[in-house]
Amino acid sequence: MANTATNSVNLQSALDESLYNIEAGALEFMKSQTGIQDPDELKKHILAVQAEAYTIHPYPCIRRFSFVLLKLSRLPAYQQLLALGRERKGAIFLDIGCCCESQIIIISEIAMATSQSSPILVGNDIRKAIADGFPLAGAICSDLHPEFWDLGHKLFKSTPETFPVPFVPGDAFDPAHLETVPPFYAPPETPVPQLSTLTSLNPLRGHVSVIHASSFFHLFSEERQLELARALAGLLSPEPGSMLLGSHGGRPVKGLRIEASRANSHGIPMFCHSPESWTELWDGTVFEKGTVKVATQLVEIVRRDLAKSEDSRFWLLVWSVTRL
Repeated sequence: MANTATNSVNLQSALDESLYNIEAGALEFMKSQTGIQDPDELKKHILAVQAEAYTIHPYPCIRRFSFVLLKLSRLPAYQQLLALGRERKGAIFLDIGCCCESQIIIISEIAMATSQSSPILVGNDIRKAIADGFPLAGAICSDLHPEFWDLGHKLFKSTPETFPVPFVPGDAFDPAHLETVPPFYAPPETPVPQLSTLTSLNPLRGHVSVIHASSFFHLFSEERQLELARALAGLLSPEPGSMLLGSHGGRPVKGLRIEASRANSHGIPMFCHSPESWTELWDGTVFEKGTVKVATQLVEIVRRDLAKSEDSRFWLLVWSVTRL
């Protein structure tokens, strides 16, 4: 794995300290979590973690320092997530694909604009949700790369003891980790598992209140996106209000992302859904028609890392799927 990562880095742009530009809210959150109040010392600390992360996998978002930006808390459905944590006894929040490339969304009262890409790769978003009141005992993360989760402890100066959110490594397309089952329309007969004992996501079938999956889907083909959606739907609780939410690359008309010439960080063309096709996928294909409410927003964003031309355009699909 180390050799593969090194070779990948050689094909990517070198790290550039001049790209360090963290919004005030994220900077204050980092200060509160790490205890490092001096801006220069905090920057030095972040640079060291960035360099180590880039050797694991050279995601462009790591190079842009986006891994310290807050994203989940800017999503329109974030307050629904927090409400479930407050109001539903034993609510479970799964953050999946949390080492993948994603976007930071800046939302105002009347519009939404976007700055740069941001990953959840070090657990910053789930830490923010817990800081905002979601019960830590109900939080769990999963991804293919446990190395990034370990770096999250280094970045935030925590340990598995001081921040005991379970991390379950695994491939979302491996049935041993996440087997596809039909969505639940009645409470599951299986007991709610103890999160700290999980070695796969399968025991969570029908028990999860909230699933966050940002910039995870667009890493895969259209067929694989449907496969992933079906697998996640099988984890979701049938209780009204249970939800999935996230953001990823989108297009006004579904299809391959042809507006920018390069492939994604995994070397494959990006397939993007439109708001209409994304709604149809969840309401009527994954779930029975009329049993979920799908909310979508398509936002054209400016990517500083893309060449400035008429062909360099990027849209972000912001979405939530709520059980009725």
